[in-house]
Amino acid sequence: MEMVTEFISQFGYAAIVVLLALGIVGLPVPDETLMVFVGYLASVHVLNYLLVILFSFIGSVAGMTISYTIGRKLGYSIIHKCGKWVGLTPKRYRKVKRWFAKYGVWTIFFSYFIPGVRHAAGYISGITTMPFKKYFLLCCIGAAVWTVLFVSIGFFVGQKFSF
Repeated sequence: MEMVTEFISQFGYAAIVVLLALGIVGLPVPDETLMVFVGYLASVHVLNYLLVILFSFIGSVAGMTISYTIGRKLGYSIIHKCGKWVGLTPKRYRKVKRWFAKYGVWTIFFSYFIPGVRHAAGYISGITTMPFKKYFLLCCIGAAVWTVLFVSIGFFVGQKFSF
């Protein structure tokens, strides 16, 4: 977390966007912890609360869009070539695609709140060729709820326990 603090102190709100986007793409960035922390920083007036929410939202949507694009452009060919090594046969892929067509809307929304699933949802949406407009709308709704919730937790806890 010390490195994250240093990155935010040097680059401000842009650091929030970059860190959240990279975390959602799959790099080891603690997304929820980061948002609670920047919410706390807003509570002690180091950052602006509304700007923290805005830039957290942008970073989240950017990360989900990047993972969707990677899944859309590269995912199927990788699965086709390497899927058998991880147990993803063409039959299982068709099953996943049907399941995602049926429940994908809810999966994308709720994936924000389940670490690991959040990171995979964008890739799977791209691989299963979910229409981008639909994906993007769901992504924005999920990101809005997720960022407001976790930034607000940090903000209110910071207000309650700041000295």
